Amino acid sequence: MSGESKTLTVHVKYGDLEKTFVGSFEEVWLSVNRFFSEFVPSFEISKRLRLNVDLQTLVSDCEGIIAFSNEGANLLVSKDRLTDNETLLLWLLAYYVGFQLGLVSGNAASKEDLQARLGKSSKITSTRLGELAKSQLVVKTADDKYRLTTFGVVQVQKEVLPRIRAKLAVKG
Repeated sequence: MSGESKTLTVHVKYGDLEKTFVGSFEEVWLSVNRFFSEFVPSFEISKRLRLNVDLQTLVSDCEGIIAFSNEGANLLVSKDRLTDNETLLLWLLAYYVGFQLGLVSGNAASKEDLQARLGKSSKITSTRLGELAKSQLVVKTADDKYRLTTFGVVQVQKEVLPRIRAKLAVKG
């Protein structure tokens, strides 16, 4: 046995990153150390730059603005207090949150559905959705529906929801 070279296998899984190291003890030791010194710090740094949505915080931020009933999503804010874009963003946020919580069947809505909820003409609805898409808040899906992008969810949470809360506090 002393004449045989022993092979060491180490499998490392860190988040979505996976790597297997095979070789002598020294080779594996050096490779694992290199892996941790080179890849993990850059992975951790890049995590700080990724847009992530904390669903629990988002749900808390939506209280009093969005609610769900047996019939589906509801806005608790009168349309006359909202701009067209705010109304569309809130409806799409309701679909996003509802889908994440398993309360609605999808995270996107058709232009016709959004038009009915907005209460405006097809042309105005298309124009507003185009503006939101140009701002990268909304994207058109393959089945011709609209949904919020991750950037859109973050922006609605950071900018739109506080603005709506401020409007409600002033006019409430």
